[in-house]
Amino acid sequence: MTFPQRKAPSVKAVRNISYTINEGELLGIVGESGSGKSVSSLAVMGLLPDTAIIEGDIFFDGKSLLSLGDKQLSKIRGKDIAIVFQDPLSALTPVYTIGDQISEALLLHDRGLSKQAAAVRSIELLKIVGIPDPERRVRAFPHEFSGGMRQRAMIAMAIANNPRLIIADEPTTALDVTIQAQILEVLEQARTITGAAVSLITHDLGVVAGHADRVAVMYAGKMVEMGTAEEVFYEPTMPYTVGLLRSVPNIRTAATERLVPLEGRPPSLANLPAGCPFVVRCPVAVDECRKIEPALLAHGTEADHLSACHRATDITNGGLARADIFPRPQPLPRKNAGDIHAEPILRVTDLKKSFPLYKGGVFRRRVGEVHAVDGVSFEVRPGRTLALVGESGCGKTTTILELLELVKPESGKIFINGTDTATLTNKTRRPLRAEIQIVFQDPAAAVDPRLPVGEVIAEPLHVQHVGKRERDDRVAELLELVGLDPAMADRYPHEFSGGQRQRIGIARGLATNPKVLVLDEPVSALDVSIQAGVINLLQDLRDQLGLSLVFVAHDLAVVRQIADDVAVMYLGRIVEQGAISEVFDHPRHPYTQALMSAAPIPDPRAERNRNRVLLNGDLPSPSEHFDGCRFRSRCPLYQTLDPVHDAAARAKCEQIEPELTPHDDVLAACHHVDRNSLLVS
Repeated sequence: MTFPQRKAPSVKAVRNISYTINEGELLGIVGESGSGKSVSSLAVMGLLPDTAIIEGDIFFDGKSLLSLGDKQLSKIRGKDIAIVFQDPLSALTPVYTIGDQISEALLLHDRGLSKQAAAVRSIELLKIVGIPDPERRVRAFPHEFSGGMRQRAMIAMAIANNPRLIIADEPTTALDVTIQAQILEVLEQARTITGAAVSLITHDLGVVAGHADRVAVMYAGKMVEMGTAEEVFYEPTMPYTVGLLRSVPNIRTAATERLVPLEGRPPSLANLPAGCPFVVRCPVAVDECRKIEPALLAHGTEADHLSACHRATDITNGGLARADIFPRPQPLPRKNAGDIHAEPILRVTDLKKSFPLYKGGVFRRRVGEVHAVDGVSFEVRPGRTLALVGESGCGKTTTILELLELVKPESGKIFINGTDTATLTNKTRRPLRAEIQIVFQDPAAAVDPRLPVGEVIAEPLHVQHVGKRERDDRVAELLELVGLDPAMADRYPHEFSGGQRQRIGIARGLATNPKVLVLDEPVSALDVSIQAGVINLLQDLRDQLGLSLVFVAHDLAVVRQIADDVAVMYLGRIVEQGAISEVFDHPRHPYTQALMSAAPIPDPRAERNRNRVLLNGDLPSPSEHFDGCRFRSRCPLYQTLDPVHDAAARAKCEQIEPELTPHDDVLAACHHVDRNSLLVS
């Protein structure tokens, strides 16, 4: 599959791949961004631009899809082959209701179906995928649905005509872990109801481990390994797969061993080198790898386990140990492990932040408010890392932005290095701002593309009136500290990879020698192989410099890897707080239990045999008024309370908001911790 370019070499996006998906089977296709996962599946749907040059053939039910015209393809597309796109908001038409769009999919392929019957079927489909109150929701527009509900609606549309193949293109990438678990359950249900085969495209190896029958690994436009989930995860024979698996944080083993970063980046598909495309990043490459590109072949006893590697036989027979291909780096000695009894470097007490809601254009009136942060308290001690976790909209980012404002909060107190931010003047605020810095989520958007990276890193020093010579020396020191060549200071941001840009963001955050570094989802925008290097770097910097970190994330495996303490947030409040090992190993609050059980594990056997606590529905709006426990509407523990025998316990949940109270070494905001029998593994 080749895409011609103007005044540039053509991009060979997909190169000589062959695979089959059997009826009722789920094939997981994984790989880094740009590996060709999505574009190969768009070719199956006939959704590539006319300029694309496609060689080979695609057969569905014995028929060549490439030989069909658009009119013939339209009869198959949406009926026999359906797709669930990554971003449902851009895939759904904003000016039509959800019901109209599902009905359209039905009416296009069944001319004998009446509009009334299609409308009834739309409601049935929304009910199947778990949309609450489908009779009302069927008349809603896409913007009135949450992200998880929009993705459910996309799945409803995909299964409307009982397809034989469903292509799910990164269906859970933009979703919280609890919603991701719900969507995967819906996808499995759709597979069961329709009997369809599923092609699941994802970069999340945990998602593949728990659901895929077979796994295909792509790199630089080519399949480099394929086999059953157990074969690929437990006995990989391609070094890229070995490195990919060792770079993924595992919530069960995180913090007990270092992650393995895959240094470098994939080659340009417009200028591929001779030989194996992974050769530059492969630590066990031999001369043959640099001359001849390996074919996808079986190298062991299993005929269906294929890999494209000249060293695969050495790996299979034990001559080349997988652990030796990408050995785990040794951690640096921790300079300051963080005394849990030390005076906090950062203290937040009863912090609140709300945003008014207005209605009307000319005559605006206040109609309510969003309680983004509602009484949050925590402490961060020197040399320790506090993680703030929870679903999108729970108040994590608003909390850290309040810290960085360095002004009197709406309510509550913020103390940085013993100084109350409410007492600061313009004169005293600037030196304190050097004590707390931030690293943003998106490394590309966080730096000015018009400035060389040396000036980007030096910006905080310029604000602090540091002289030019001292700034230049500090920039060179920082680049070396984050693993980049100081000679790169004159380059521009677009000349760096995503992982390198995030290292530049970290260098800028460290420029003023802060006591506290705030990290807002610092690795969520990075491929898993690059993510490992950034996580290792942050651990090394914390251990080497004695930094205190406030780490905001929704990936619990990453949190377990780097954090000492954790605070779990729900609708603006902390519902559980304590040492990371205690909270993750023995969660007390039902919400924490649901988060833990929804976090995917890159281990097929462990993932398929887990006890799960699934939540119903999505996060309520923080603009709502809550009586009693705000988690009650989704709480699996509350749902187990009998309305008759447990009437008093239910009334407590309905009328009294729980406060954080000690339970052994953990604080939890739940009335019924002692009777919580929900099982999590």
